[in-house]
Amino acid sequence: MSPRESGISGLSTLTHVDQQGKAAMVDVSQKTNTVRSATARAVVHLTNEAYKAVHNNEVKKGDVLGVAKLAGIMAAKATSNLIPLCHPIEIRGCDVNLHLSEPPANDVVVNATVRTVGATGVEMEAMTAASVASLTVYDMVKGIDKGVKIGEVKLIHKSGGKSGEWHAEK
Repeated sequence: MSPRESGISGLSTLTHVDQQGKAAMVDVSQKTNTVRSATARAVVHLTNEAYKAVHNNEVKKGDVLGVAKLAGIMAAKATSNLIPLCHPIEIRGCDVNLHLSEPPANDVVVNATVRTVGATGVEMEAMTAASVASLTVYDMVKGIDKGVKIGEVKLIHKSGGKSGEWHAEK
């Protein structure tokens, strides 16, 4: 008897398991292609010294925000190589924007938006872009202060597909 048949709680609603309860990639071949978009946000909490260095473009490794933007875009394109059950998709657009918040917050706010036309969404690509851009900020400023923290990474918006439009609660 499979875990699904045995009534294991919640298993019947899981989409990435087979009849034996093992991990499986979802078959999206019968799904309709629609325009899809997702935006994720991450926040990197800088120390005063790291914030000042990024703000004044004085980090020895170079332009922190510019390099992190490129890293985020590259990460979105590589998502299916990083997340085991994520479908490789054709990304039609990817915007990764980083900005410094006003003191005293001392944050780098990362917003990553990914777009496609396809049978599956781009939420994971947006989340991966925001996460890797944040990790890149950390990598570039860790020589100034290893106490920099990456805060909340979350999906803030998605559109397209069967479930339609979704916005995170504020």
